[in-house]
Amino acid sequence: MGSTFGQLFRLATFGESHGGGVGVVVDGCPPRLPLTVEEIQRDLDRRRPGQSTITTPRDEPDRAEILSGLFEGHTLGTPIAILVRNTDAQPGAYADFKDTYRPSHADYTYEAKYGIRNWQGGGRASARETVGRVAAGAIARKLLAVSAQVEVLAYVRRVHTIEATIDPSRVTLAAVEATIVRCPDPATAEAMIARIDAARSAGDSLGGVVECVCRNVPAGFGEPVFDKLEADLARSVLSLPASKGFEIGSGFAGTRLTGSEHNDPFTTDAGGRVRTASNRSGGVQGGISNGEDIVFRVGFKPTATIAQAQQTVDRSGHVVTLEARGRHDPCVLPRAVPMVEAMACLVLADHLLRQRAQCGP
Repeated sequence: MGSTFGQLFRLATFGESHGGGVGVVVDGCPPRLPLTVEEIQRDLDRRRPGQSTITTPRDEPDRAEILSGLFEGHTLGTPIAILVRNTDAQPGAYADFKDTYRPSHADYTYEAKYGIRNWQGGGRASARETVGRVAAGAIARKLLAVSAQVEVLAYVRRVHTIEATIDPSRVTLAAVEATIVRCPDPATAEAMIARIDAARSAGDSLGGVVECVCRNVPAGFGEPVFDKLEADLARSVLSLPASKGFEIGSGFAGTRLTGSEHNDPFTTDAGGRVRTASNRSGGVQGGISNGEDIVFRVGFKPTATIAQAQQTVDRSGHVVTLEARGRHDPCVLPRAVPMVEAMACLVLADHLLRQRAQCGP
């Protein structure tokens, strides 16, 4: 089923962009995990629209309502249902899309598959669907922190052609959240913001790259051969709206190196723990985490819905010109940061439970 994810830590998201609400049901979360709605809300606030001048002006508070699975501040081990109501939907703004396909959007493909589509904001193809993922990711984040002190942090590395130089081992949440573009390099962040503002003014949009670091992940996560850890991470983030590429560690740049240049030499630390002297593997070897930081990157395309005139066709096959209306992000990167974190947390939480089930604590 296309709206479910995970094997032991499982979720199913629901809702459409301009329907009554969106949300998630999380199944498989262990009992007695301390959890508050505020912890879920913290990540939803980082994802919500209308948070800055470079995001969509749609103004949704995105207040989480926990309907089940929590009692006296702890999880029960039963399904956790979370609802976020849509309060600022404007479906009439999308009337021009009822019979017209937006270039590079999911309008045509959804109709080709199902024979019907929700043209009000894109329905399930809208990034609003990710509300449920981020809420579930917040629960997974808490499970990882309590169980293994795992920390997951993402940030914007590149917008269009503007790229920051960032050390994944040193970046902090405070530095990421210090700018509205969520790039922890202040000077580069200002240039990114200016570039996004210029694209918005021109009725255009921009893409870029989000980088994510997962710290303190124990060695042993991953299920070869088909459920390798990097394969599951790739699958998870490539399911996000507008995502187009994934690489881990050295990524495609590693193809330009020789084996002697690329290999990570093994060593031991003061406590006798096996470590690597470098981390071109990105924390995963043979599909299994090796205890080093897991570092991966996700490429996002420019937002498909733009205000500039574009050629397209309508449902009858007639060539028409479309100038999109509605409220859209000129660049998805700032709000994609908590989405990428959420998917990484969901994958790692699932593999945490799978490792314990197969190999013990």
